[in-house]
Amino acid sequence: MMIFKSVKIFSLILFITFLISGCSAIKQVTQTLVNLQRLKFKLENVNGFRLAGISLNDKKSISDFSLSDGLNLTKAFTSKSLPAQFVLNVAAVNPNDGTGGSKQTTATLTSFEWQLYIDDVPTVSGNIDKAIEIPGTGQQSIIPLSISLDLVKFFENKGYEGIVNLALAIGGVNSSPSRLKLDAKPTVSTPFGAISSPRITVIDKQFN
Repeated sequence: MMIFKSVKIFSLILFITFLISGCSAIKQVTQTLVNLQRLKFKLENVNGFRLAGISLNDKKSISDFSLSDGLNLTKAFTSKSLPAQFVLNVAAVNPNDGTGGSKQTTATLTSFEWQLYIDDVPTVSGNIDKAIEIPGTGQQSIIPLSISLDLVKFFENKGYEGIVNLALAIGGVNSSPSRLKLDAKPTVSTPFGAISSPRITVIDKQFN
């Protein structure tokens, strides 16, 4: 009888231990999901814009192109190709800094699937090529996205001047990402494996 009673007590202890550890795991998973949802992203700026190999860093309008650059751009457009390359810098903020009762947490972004929209037109897509740590400091971290696309493929209907002016608006002297947005799906690593957030729209005016 004493052995049977001891077995029952041991089983009860195991059950309580399992229950406590299970609740702790659930709490950690829940907190991880909350922390992931608190990550915010915004389009910060555009750097190094090149159109058909020509830098736009010092150009405001079509009249700023040299004669040879203009001829090269016209020739490329006639051939139905105006390739563009630039870096789109995405600012990320991790507000899990230990204040307000939350635990300070560094988020490791393992994937950031994105599709680029220009003037609401869906264009190219991609992902980061390595993991990026976003410290829980509340300060901005920059995620550089290297982007290449042929503007004629997506905007041939705008004509030559329309495409060049679009490129200048994005990557010229007065460069702005206001005509861009990203449809993105962030994924972070956790002790429980990789966890993805729902898809988000990333713009330049506010953190999302």
